[in-house]
Amino acid sequence: MTFNILKTVKILASSAVLASAALLVGCGQSDDPNGPLKVGVMAGPEADVMKVAVDIAKKDHNVDVELIEFSDYVSPNVALSDGSIDANAFQHRPYLDSMVRDRGFKLVAVGNTFVYPIAAYSKKLKDISELKDGAKIAIPNDPSNEGRTLILLHQRGFIKLNDVNNLEATPADIVENPRNFQFIELDAAQLPRSLDDVDMAFINNTYAVPAGYIPTRDALLVEDKDSPYVNIIVTREDNKEDPRVVALVKSYQTDTVEAKAAELFKGSSVAGWK
Repeated sequence: MTFNILKTVKILASSAVLASAALLVGCGQSDDPNGPLKVGVMAGPEADVMKVAVDIAKKDHNVDVELIEFSDYVSPNVALSDGSIDANAFQHRPYLDSMVRDRGFKLVAVGNTFVYPIAAYSKKLKDISELKDGAKIAIPNDPSNEGRTLILLHQRGFIKLNDVNNLEATPADIVENPRNFQFIELDAAQLPRSLDDVDMAFINNTYAVPAGYIPTRDALLVEDKDSPYVNIIVTREDNKEDPRVVALVKSYQTDTVEAKAAELFKGSSVAGWK
């Protein structure tokens, strides 16, 4: 990947954060127990899945839910922590743990959603056996998802990490790289675009499916479906027992929502509450 492309990626990633921040301007504090529950989600198919739960919450529990869509992995927790939204549903527990530890957020998980297995894709390779020594491999640069990818590569024998249990491993933690792979760390949203410039890229389902890549059909390497990286619904500690939150969790953990996720993610989503 050239310097200019990397520079463009950095600019796009920064723009995404600013766009998400701008979206919240005017939202104010979401502290009205009788008002709509404001829930942060990632734009795309995950938001479409949540919309089904929103309809169920209104129909079965008379709870109004307003969705706030984000385009990066940092802003939803910042917005939740400062009270701009009441809950979010986009992250797995290792990522939440890292944000709580690093930023001091008082956030807690209140329910599981889905496991969306991370997978490797390529425009140049038809099979993982074609991966050459010195290959350029793009990986997500956000906390835990990067470690998630490297742990998968360790488990499949491509590299060796100094601690396979380190969920936040980075390329600096690789102690053996016998095939001299070059790891290129990128914002998760930019990974589908990187496929023209790298040999292989590990892409979250959030971005893979909208880009036309289906794990069960296109992946060269895919995370096992019993992955511990189940996504979660998260609130602040001070509103985790809000009746609207309880209703949202009940509405989400339904067969109807499961069916919608299976449709949108082409059968690659796994219900994490069963």
